[in-house]
Amino acid sequence: MALNPFFLNGTSTEQYLIQDLINEQLKMYGIEVYYIPRKFVKSDNILREVETSQFDDNFVIEAYLDNYDGYAPGSDLMTKFGLRLKNEINLVISKERFEEFIVPLLDGRQTGITKGTITDYDMGIVTRPREGDLIYFPLGERLFEIKRVEHEKPFYQLGRNYVYELQCELYEYQDEEIDTSIEEIDKTVEEEGYITTLTLGPSEQITATSNASIGDGVIGKITLNNDGYSYTSTPIVTISAPSSSDGTRATAVAITSSISGSNFLSIESIRITNGGSGYSTSILPTVTISGGGGSGAQATASVVNGGINGFTITNSGNNYFSNPVVTVPNPAAPGAGSTAIAEAVINSDGSISQIQIVNAGYGYTQQPSVSITAPSTVSTGGTFIYNETVTGSLSNTSAVVRYYNLRTDLDLFNPPGELRVSSVNGKFSPGELIVGSGSSATYILKSYDDDFYEESFDINEEIETEADNILDFTESNPFGEY
Repeated sequence: MALNPFFLNGTSTEQYLIQDLINEQLKMYGIEVYYIPRKFVKSDNILREVETSQFDDNFVIEAYLDNYDGYAPGSDLMTKFGLRLKNEINLVISKERFEEFIVPLLDGRQTGITKGTITDYDMGIVTRPREGDLIYFPLGERLFEIKRVEHEKPFYQLGRNYVYELQCELYEYQDEEIDTSIEEIDKTVEEEGYITTLTLGPSEQITATSNASIGDGVIGKITLNNDGYSYTSTPIVTISAPSSSDGTRATAVAITSSISGSNFLSIESIRITNGGSGYSTSILPTVTISGGGGSGAQATASVVNGGINGFTITNSGNNYFSNPVVTVPNPAAPGAGSTAIAEAVINSDGSISQIQIVNAGYGYTQQPSVSITAPSTVSTGGTFIYNETVTGSLSNTSAVVRYYNLRTDLDLFNPPGELRVSSVNGKFSPGELIVGSGSSATYILKSYDDDFYEESFDINEEIETEADNILDFTESNPFGEY
């Protein structure tokens, strides 16, 4: 049968008619979605790999949801790493609407922005939706990434294409900067688009204070003669009882550190936590080191008169995220004694939990005054701004602010807020100042946690631990040497 003589199969008027009918259908049966173009902030000039990108524009356009029920079947996968969502949608948008409504705005912003550029690697100018751009789907309140753009389906009806079919997958956020000014979009990124939580210390600092007690027949110093071997945990240090019936037994702890390239600990020193009293200077006490999975460690103790046998914390202070200097003055009688040496132990919240004795000194006839240095950093307060860059004063680590929660029940011993950041470049150091580039907000970093993902099926850490036991890289490469 011959073609319909009333249609010329390719005239511009017929093409405009088909385009208008498609546009009308999309406006009747479609839904409004946000098209969010990707801007390249930094890319590799050799491989053309995008290293940093941002999304700060949005355009509303009508689209037809081509999936039967909105999401492709079989897209939710249960894996050993947890529940993985691979939801997919196919959206159909008008070619004419995109080229007339969105393309001119994209082209006009290529030279009008300072942080990123919208270009196409092949053509130089954007003329169609691009793979890598985002679609915000309001019905599911989700972001989808365009994985493929089909521009030849249907295939050249009347000699022309009229629609773009966008094949999209659920967007997996990494370290992109998203600030579209659409609250429902940016709120999703604030809550889920971060990889590190920074707990900030209080803005006011308090210097710790302590008193020292003295006694006769106290443990003056414990010398480590042999650090032993094969320790997997901190061993227990036991000091024998004093010879005097009215004396008090001394206590001490071992200070350990990890041995590089192995799972074992090294005993560095032994510190006195209570020097005791009533020990004889002629009969030295016995020091026993046991437990910890290892053996072979040996130590000896000395006994002095008029030595420091303990410290009492009268104010634990705050903002101590690095060890302060503890100073004990010289004995009152010049040349008749030796100055005591002590070190502070700090809690994770920045307060001082204990002062341990390295050397008790001797010749003290009266209780000495003890001084502890003040915290080394002071925060000035302020409020961080979404998407601004914050930098650590000591580590020089930078990150992008996603969310900042300021406490209202602020007191001197509670943190003023929780800062959630992404795009972390380095590793923060507890005790340093976190400074906002735009807001100038400054707070002390108390602690940080980069394990924010709380999926009940997530066992990545367990897998990594078991893998370390299977493959031993400490002595040689298990896969062979080149």
